[in-house]
Amino acid sequence: MNPAIVNFEELAIARDPDLVFGVSPRPVSCGFGLEIGAGVVYPEVNFTLPAIEITAERWAEIRRHYQEIGTGVARRAVALQAPGIVLEFELLPAMTETPEWGAEITSLLHGILRAAHEKHGLRSALRVTPTDIRDQAKPPLLRKGTACDAMWTCFELCAEAGADILSIESVGAKELHDHGLLYGDVPAIAAALGVLAPRDMTWLWDHIVRIARQTNGVVPGGDTACGFANTAMQLAHQKMLPEVLAAVVRAMSAARSLVAFERGALGPSKDCAYEGPILKAITGAPISMEGKSACCAHFSPVGNIAAAMCDLWSNESVQNIRLLSGNAPEAFAELLVYDCRLMNESARDNRQLVLRDWLVSSDESLSPQAALLTPEATLRVARAIVSEPDPYRRTIAAGRTAVEILRERQDSGRLELKTKEAAWLERLRRELEALPDSEEALLAQLSDEQRALFLPASYGL
Repeated sequence: MNPAIVNFEELAIARDPDLVFGVSPRPVSCGFGLEIGAGVVYPEVNFTLPAIEITAERWAEIRRHYQEIGTGVARRAVALQAPGIVLEFELLPAMTETPEWGAEITSLLHGILRAAHEKHGLRSALRVTPTDIRDQAKPPLLRKGTACDAMWTCFELCAEAGADILSIESVGAKELHDHGLLYGDVPAIAAALGVLAPRDMTWLWDHIVRIARQTNGVVPGGDTACGFANTAMQLAHQKMLPEVLAAVVRAMSAARSLVAFERGALGPSKDCAYEGPILKAITGAPISMEGKSACCAHFSPVGNIAAAMCDLWSNESVQNIRLLSGNAPEAFAELLVYDCRLMNESARDNRQLVLRDWLVSSDESLSPQAALLTPEATLRVARAIVSEPDPYRRTIAAGRTAVEILRERQDSGRLELKTKEAAWLERLRRELEALPDSEEALLAQLSDEQRALFLPASYGL
């Protein structure tokens, strides 16, 4: 039994004015003197390699890239007098498959931050995110096997090598969820997000929390519904599925991501978890967000509103390529520092709610996905989640509440939906209302084709 289990039955942030950037009821201290969520928004710089094969023969070149990235970002943070900074090292799959490689780069980046702290007093932390490589087999074998063993070794070695925050973009139940998105199959989506994914999250985060706790100073950060809701967001951007479906999936995914905090995660949540504001309202933990600053990695309809409640402000991921000013990670560090400087200055002038509301109003009426990121919508979805006793019912409640919010905004003229989008919203309302009350009944409704996509043993079924 995990002694860290928390059952969230009420909101940590229940009032609209308290849901704002830079402030969380449960700040997180980590790294070199950094306290996240205690009144200051910090940049979180996320980076990756240019197109390059990850092999032993090219390892010296790969090390040089990460040395250049870390040094450049720290140099820019010092030059701009940033109050602090977070680096996120997202391992590429080969670096998780060969855990020693991931640990080596972790140690390298940790050393750069240590030197910047000792020489310049730069407060900082290093988030390390191993790749969830457990889905290599089809159907995925999630709880055992070579890939699973390598992933756990990677977590352990990276924690020992200098990670301050451990996170993951987990993929349990993605095999069924992708099928649900492809066919607009609401019961399959609900089964993936409300039944299978929470079971995997429980098993996964019990392990991550244990690894973090056995290594002094390492914080279990958070997960993300990237493989679920962000997939839907990008498919909607490409007009391959309705945007209202992507918006409702985002709300439903929050119950799944909450499981990490129930099992002992402390935050900050992952930058690509756009469900982060809901998690912040429920748990009081700090969150990382991304928006306009993530255009180097992907486009989105939530460029400003995503910053309204953030504690870390991120760029998602940028390749280490040369720009006119300098290398791209260093350039994006500057962009983030200036964004955070504006948020922090508004707080010092006691006008953070003015800036927050401008960030919200600039996006909220132009996209159903943005409409569900307003403080009002965030709190309504969060209340719906904590009002239910288990992940399945929480997932359905979140989806139904999201549909309600979008319908109300459409009816009031605050959100204009095209005819097909409006028809899809009505379809989502009907199908969510028709879902059974129990996860057992929902699983029993799955077709043989859907059942063939996943291994019950991977979810403890």
